[in-house]
Amino acid sequence: MSLKPRVVDFDETWNKLLTTIKAVVMLEYVERATWNDRFSDIYALCVAYPEPLGERLYTETKIFLENHVRHLHKRVLESEEQVLVMYHRYWEEYSKGADYMDCLYRYLNTQFIKKNKLTEADLQYGYGGVDMNEPLMEIGELALDMWRKLMVEPLQTILIRMLLREIKNRRDRTVGLYSVLKLIFIQKTQQYFPKVLGRLKDEEMRCRKYLHPSSYTKVIHECQQRMVADHLQFLHAECHNIIRQEKKNAKTLCIDLILYCHLPPWRCEMYRSALFKVYYQFLFELAKYCDNLLKKSAKGMTENEVEDKLTSFITVFKYIDDKDVFQKFYARMLAKRLIHGLSMSMDSEEAMINKLKQACGYEFTSKLHRMYTDMSVSADLNNKFNNFIKNQDTVIDLGISFQIYVLQAGAWPLTQAPSSTFAIPQELEKSVQMFELFYSQHFSGRKLTWLHYLCTGEVKMNYLGKPYVAMVTTYQMAVLLAFNNSEIVSYKELQDSTQMNEKELTKTIKSLLDVKMINHDSEKVCALSGSFSLASLLEPKRTLLSSSPCSLIQSAVDEDRKMYLQAAIVRIMKARKVLRHNALIQEVISQSRARFNPSISMIKKCIEVLIDKQYIERSQASADEYSYVA
Repeated sequence: MSLKPRVVDFDETWNKLLTTIKAVVMLEYVERATWNDRFSDIYALCVAYPEPLGERLYTETKIFLENHVRHLHKRVLESEEQVLVMYHRYWEEYSKGADYMDCLYRYLNTQFIKKNKLTEADLQYGYGGVDMNEPLMEIGELALDMWRKLMVEPLQTILIRMLLREIKNRRDRTVGLYSVLKLIFIQKTQQYFPKVLGRLKDEEMRCRKYLHPSSYTKVIHECQQRMVADHLQFLHAECHNIIRQEKKNAKTLCIDLILYCHLPPWRCEMYRSALFKVYYQFLFELAKYCDNLLKKSAKGMTENEVEDKLTSFITVFKYIDDKDVFQKFYARMLAKRLIHGLSMSMDSEEAMINKLKQACGYEFTSKLHRMYTDMSVSADLNNKFNNFIKNQDTVIDLGISFQIYVLQAGAWPLTQAPSSTFAIPQELEKSVQMFELFYSQHFSGRKLTWLHYLCTGEVKMNYLGKPYVAMVTTYQMAVLLAFNNSEIVSYKELQDSTQMNEKELTKTIKSLLDVKMINHDSEKVCALSGSFSLASLLEPKRTLLSSSPCSLIQSAVDEDRKMYLQAAIVRIMKARKVLRHNALIQEVISQSRARFNPSISMIKKCIEVLIDKQYIERSQASADEYSYVA
């Protein structure tokens, strides 16, 4: 086939193409050679000389689809009582045929339609060169739109009436369902749980089979409300009886019923949500145990003793299912140790990371390794920066001792979006500017993001009888440095100089008031009012801030698990090319088991995401099979 544009007789070419697409849309056999020839014809029409014929091809194809769907609509109406059967038969045929047509018209879709589609700006503000009422669609999309307009909308009333009648007939087969359940409710409570779960799942299956996804939630919610939520008081009371009598099967069924119906948590001893929090707290304590061993504060132990305890810990760690949750906690604690210089020794840190790698594989510890490496790289950068300052043509005095850590954004569990704006103190500006100049000269194209909220520094206070040195955060430093110019500073002046928002500034001021480094002229710190002064007497004091680990970790773990599963699915499909649904599920579970036990529902969601992203696609041969998209 020549790719060179040429003169094309549209009518002759279209007549040949029309014969083929009629066969395609009706799922008739089309020889491979004929398919290839029609594919070439579409290309030739799109690049025809002297004028491309893509627009005319689109118009004629649209007319064909309109006529075809109108014909099918007439056939459905003629079927009288068999409307649903005929509608379903034609839809199965038409929808598959539309997919094949979309493949045949791939060049038109990608080269003509996509280039001429309206942008969001065109749709919002209007564009004179295009009919706003008839936007261009890819051929598969156009075919479905024709079906909606010319088949679904005209038949809507009839279809809904007949579908509701069929659903009612199926429901009526369970004669006396609710009266029977009420009897079971009173007499045989434990048998109630599986009966209700079974009925709810039957109803869900009917919804998924007959209704649009937008209706699932509403219908299932109504069933749950009538069959479970309306009897919640009884279930609460029975729950306590089940626990006291240690009826294990009933416990599981009761929990499943509550979780299935998404009911409010019960005030009893057996919730999974409560167990979940306890389990996460347990994993947090394990990470904290390692943190305490690896800190400088681990007094009375040699490095060998720490090594032995960490080795024993790994034995326990291998039995944990949700290792990725532990990894989240451990990564956050490691970050604090490294950034704030709290590690007992870098050799011990590296040894622990290697132990985790042996237990879970390189991928599990890849970010931990990068965090560890960043510290040694940063030490080298600081030496180079100091040499850079010394080798300037003019002598540069930074005025302070300045040390930085350059951390890879994707490796560290740090928030890059600060909770407040911040103007760095004038005393630090020269150091920051010079480092940015140094870094840009050595690493062109890289961008530095300053995480001021994580920075600390030492300030020396000379206004007392003897000098004091305090370790403070950068935010606290900015507040304290304001007193270099005045003994009394107002809240408004602090806000202007630091540019912090009200929430962050108030929190910073309160932290200094708590350790009695500054005084306030009233008992309450109020925005835009009051003034502050330095304390005349300092009392060494340390304050600790804590937060619930579970609330911080849970969402991050879920997101990481989704990304891990998506990567696993792509790896598997890239290697296998074609795979059935159940086989793919099993391989993903097998690959993930060393890190965590994924739920099948989460795997299914990840498969759908990858289909949307066009990494994989459903096989045309079977709906239960996937193909890798190269």
